[in-house]
Amino acid sequence: MSCQLILQSGKERSVFRRHPWIFAGSVERLAGRARPGDTVEVVAGKQVLAKAAWSPESQIRARVWSFDPNEIIDNAFFKRRVAAAVARRGVSPRLTFQQGLRLIHAESDGLPGVIADKYGDTVVVQLTSAGADKWREAIADALQLATGCARIYERSDSDVRGLEGLEPRVGWLRGEAPAGEIVIEEHGVKMAVDIVAGHKTGFYLDQRDNRKLLGELSQGRRVLNCFCYTGGFSLQALAGGATSVISIDSSQPALDRAAANLALNPQLDATHAEWRCENVFDELRKLKAANETFDLIILDPPKFAPSASHAERASRAYKDINLLGCKLLAPGGLLMTYSCSGGIGIELFQKIVAGAALDAGRDARIIQRLQGAPDHPIALAFPEGEYLKGLLLQVD
Repeated sequence: MSCQLILQSGKERSVFRRHPWIFAGSVERLAGRARPGDTVEVVAGKQVLAKAAWSPESQIRARVWSFDPNEIIDNAFFKRRVAAAVARRGVSPRLTFQQGLRLIHAESDGLPGVIADKYGDTVVVQLTSAGADKWREAIADALQLATGCARIYERSDSDVRGLEGLEPRVGWLRGEAPAGEIVIEEHGVKMAVDIVAGHKTGFYLDQRDNRKLLGELSQGRRVLNCFCYTGGFSLQALAGGATSVISIDSSQPALDRAAANLALNPQLDATHAEWRCENVFDELRKLKAANETFDLIILDPPKFAPSASHAERASRAYKDINLLGCKLLAPGGLLMTYSCSGGIGIELFQKIVAGAALDAGRDARIIQRLQGAPDHPIALAFPEGEYLKGLLLQVD
């Protein structure tokens, strides 16, 4: 008999709603033995509801692979799921010719703990759950079959793996390193992708469409890009005709990479770009003290709230940064502000930004709500997948 995860009475409702996470507090007991990552049957009463991956170290004790209790979780299962995820990216014409593309978006593609991004002919995979880690080879085989890419690199080094009792793991799963650096083109701008040491899988693909929008808004504007990382927004602003772009980040290596990315694009006027290695909060205060103003400001900070328990402290940080941004905008200026914190929902984020504008003594209106690119889908049954949220504001 298969190992069974017995749910406490009344805790099966989320499974019926097809939510893929089963928390420790919902578990009555484990009937049988299972190692981390093993497949277990999720049972309520005498009814088998789903097949899931067991993770005894995590507060999320199981992640559902399939809500079909008769489906077998094997190599063929991963071939089907990966192929379906890759095929799904062909739905949007905007994605068809992208050189940088998210192929698998974890739970929203029915593959909890699996992230896969494609950069040219290289796929970077990140496995963050015990179940995904157990099926590493099957996932790599399925990706190779679905994409035809000869090179697959693993970047399973996120902090989330520690919550699963997993050690970091990086290296080539298939193929070997290319002869030169990996360079992609996005909206006419070339960017190098550091898959070994860069953030996430090497690049922030989720902001692709928002970078394009930023470029369209930049003509004739003085732009300030905060937390600029390797310059994605900055280069699009230059391409869009910004009169000047000041970019701030606390990481000198990131700024060096940003300057190198600018050098990859001789069509852009490098004299309009300035890179500052500073603490963003401190630098914004200095700019305000110097009575500087900008026509367009981008606030794309790192994750201030990795979970809901960090929301209160993160809220203060988001309010502080948006307060400073509002104060630095010229009348009629545009603020493009983001949160990538899962612990901060869109309603709370909007409330925080509204409070910041009020404290700055500025009137502001939402021009557009911003979200991740369409290769980062959000399963309706899994709202936690909507981690990136943003607002485009006009500030009087």
